Amino acid sequence: MSLLLIPAIDLKDGQCVRLRQGDLNDATIFSGNPGEQAAHWVAQGARRIHIVDLNGAVAGKPKNESAIKAIIQSAGPDVPVQVGGGIRDLDTIERFLDDGASFVVIGTAAVKNPGLLKDACAAFPGQIIVSIDAKDGKVATDGWSKLSGHEVIDLAQKFEDDGVSAVLYTDIGRDGMMTGVNLDATVRLAQSVSIPIIASGGIAGMQDIKDLAAVESEGIMGAILGRALYEGKLNLEQAQAYADAAGAADAD
Repeated sequence: MSLLLIPAIDLKDGQCVRLRQGDLNDATIFSGNPGEQAAHWVAQGARRIHIVDLNGAVAGKPKNESAIKAIIQSAGPDVPVQVGGGIRDLDTIERFLDDGASFVVIGTAAVKNPGLLKDACAAFPGQIIVSIDAKDGKVATDGWSKLSGHEVIDLAQKFEDDGVSAVLYTDIGRDGMMTGVNLDATVRLAQSVSIPIIASGGIAGMQDIKDLAAVESEGIMGAILGRALYEGKLNLEQAQAYADAAGAADAD
């Protein structure tokens, strides 16, 4: 296996933006056409696209559905799309999957409404990813505005029992800051569960890809790429080629 590099498309008011540390008031607009942006990443060799409905995460229900549909359509049938942000019930999950999403990412609701996650994993096996956003080892909810008392590893182990297909782990102190990925915490988490981990937050350039590729065998299946891609600090095609070569070398 090789590390899967997943471009993120963060949606605010129908536009592609990047935030710093999850602050909706600190948004940089990168594109007014989310579908076009998705097509661009696919042309660069993206094998999966990650969508976050930022307005939805704060409102507790999806707010950018037309943009999400445009992205799924642009990505085409061969590039899976994972959608998160404000997903709080089974009906919404079903709607996104019906719209063509391959995976649905549940964050806040998984912490606040554990029954929902269990039901979702039973209803849509293999299609539910749980998102754990953390600061200093504690889990944050509600668009990162609230810190809970939960420890990351305890929660991940519980979600593993529920049947989630992967854990998306974000260090929110680093997100959008391009200060480098929190490798130690990501590896610790991967070692504590048997489900794959997707790393997120702070990936700044090629060194982070090299660092993650080197520990991929610990159970890190992929990485979400945001600001570094949008600001041209990282070339998706080159980065994925490196990850593939590293994965092939490990397999030998």
